[in-house]
Amino acid sequence: MELSQLVCVLERSGEIMTKKQKIMVFRLSVSGVFFAGALILEGKSFYAWILFLLAYGAAGYDIPIKACRNIAGGQVFDENFLMTIATLGAIVVGSLEEAVAVMLFYQVGELFSDYAVNKSRKSIKDLMDINPEYANRIRDGIEEQVDPYEVELGERIVIRPGEKVPLDGVVLKGNSSLDTKALTGESMPVEVETGSRVVSGSINLSGVLEVETTSLFDDSTVAKILELVENASSRKAKAETFITRFARVYTPIVVAFALALAIFPPFFQGGGWGVWIYRACSFLVVSCPCALVISVPLSFFGGLGAASRNGILLKGSNYLEAVANLDTVVFDKTGTLTTGRFEVTDVAPVHGDREDLLKLAALLEYHSNHPIALSIKEAYGKAIHVEQVDQVEEVSGYGIHAKVRIGEEWHDLSIGNRKLMERQQVKIDVPSEIVGTTLYLADKREYLGSVVISDTIRRDVPGAIEGLRSQGVKNLVMLTGDKEEVGKAVGERLGLDQVYGSLLPGDKVFWVEELLKKKSFGKTLAFVGDGINDAPVLARADIGIAMGGIGSDAAVEAADVVIMEDEPSKIVDTIQIARKTMRIVRQNIVFAIGVKVLVLVLVAFGYASMWAAVFGDVGVSVLAIINAMRTLAYKHESQ
Repeated sequence: MELSQLVCVLERSGEIMTKKQKIMVFRLSVSGVFFAGALILEGKSFYAWILFLLAYGAAGYDIPIKACRNIAGGQVFDENFLMTIATLGAIVVGSLEEAVAVMLFYQVGELFSDYAVNKSRKSIKDLMDINPEYANRIRDGIEEQVDPYEVELGERIVIRPGEKVPLDGVVLKGNSSLDTKALTGESMPVEVETGSRVVSGSINLSGVLEVETTSLFDDSTVAKILELVENASSRKAKAETFITRFARVYTPIVVAFALALAIFPPFFQGGGWGVWIYRACSFLVVSCPCALVISVPLSFFGGLGAASRNGILLKGSNYLEAVANLDTVVFDKTGTLTTGRFEVTDVAPVHGDREDLLKLAALLEYHSNHPIALSIKEAYGKAIHVEQVDQVEEVSGYGIHAKVRIGEEWHDLSIGNRKLMERQQVKIDVPSEIVGTTLYLADKREYLGSVVISDTIRRDVPGAIEGLRSQGVKNLVMLTGDKEEVGKAVGERLGLDQVYGSLLPGDKVFWVEELLKKKSFGKTLAFVGDGINDAPVLARADIGIAMGGIGSDAAVEAADVVIMEDEPSKIVDTIQIARKTMRIVRQNIVFAIGVKVLVLVLVAFGYASMWAAVFGDVGVSVLAIINAMRTLAYKHESQ
């Protein structure tokens, strides 16, 4: 590839080159001009060698300097040392054009590598940009711009259009649209109004909001995300640590082999020192482990970046490796598979119609703010005249008594659980297969009917279950603190393999440990939860996945993977990203080692020149880096 073409490739990518990259392009351009001139004059002019040396110096003057600096620091056997010895050796034996070519193409490969790393980092940096710089605090009626750390819990802040939300809070005044893409990976704005929760890191798009803070900055959503991102690189996958150890052992070994190749054959055979030194230099060129050392960590880094762009935060590349081997997923129910919001799913009157019975239930629950009461009033959906209700008495653990006017008559009505009906000696008739929270209504001892309230399944859960099956997840289990029959009803609807109900947090840990004993060798188990009660089991599983980045602090802390939205389908995305990353890592390892071993053998026996060595090093590195960058290109696949 010509240098002009290289520049075009970098510019067309839409990325702005760094100052360092621009300087390198200039150096390579100058080197290319000198190199071309030297090739033209070679064999025709005595001064061709001067142009070769100028071309070498322009492209790689800094490589010997780095090698000397690293040797002084105790790091001898690195790529700078190998390139220096190989190219200077080639110059000594008179192979000037090959020495220049090796250095020129090596620097082109380094430029590609630097560019690829920057591109991978960009997706992470985009996430880091969510960090707010200031907050508009209102104190004593005066607005002032302060550091987010200075805002106390329960204080008021103003967020104007275009500003980042600095802290988590609740909207007191105003309405607007928020851009949460950096947090959740979703491009659609979120509409907020008075009473809505807002999370730090999102961007206010339209109206002015007055918000009461519900967390300090250290405890805010944005702070937790930034901490996760900053710590992710410290937890390396087994493949990464293997490559690092491999390079430390491999490099001195190949240097010893190259030295032996240069000395022993001519010593024992006599003569031919230049030939064997040339082969040794070529051997050093191709032996450089750059392709592995750069491309493998870059692949994992790209995988982490692709995940973050899709609203999935992994606490380290080691979890990419673990997720790729996932074959058992254990779910919590409430808040994970279900919304955690109650909804009227059945109305069964003994006489009359459903609407009349639902109206009576709404009247009886009028003064209650219990989630079940709210779901009944929402299901009725009509205005309730408070004058129709009188003498309301709530019996804790049982239900509600009240006088309700029906037409011109007042009736002594009650609504509650089965215990309340038994207490009033009301004979009830409800099919045993009804699952959910059932409320019974009675007029004194006359049974009127029942209302069933159930937790609703999340909209994308069926698709998530199907997607997990398609990804080869063999065992899908649900652990819930809810009643056994409720859990099994949800499990049957979703097609889960096992369901265990009426569990305490300790019971969930027990069942996860039992499932861990039964899993296949080399496979992993993930637990998916969202609440503080899930923290112990999240920590015990091979992979803990916390649903909803704004959920329980304890759950997020204990989890290994945090999904920023309450969408179980993101687990499928995580698996696909992880497996794509591991597939690319394996490809690069096999390709790099295979080609290098082949070229090393050919070079040692004199069947390949230093040009082949250049391909064995730089060519393989560039191809491996380009392959590694494919991890960034993940897009959600609809199930």
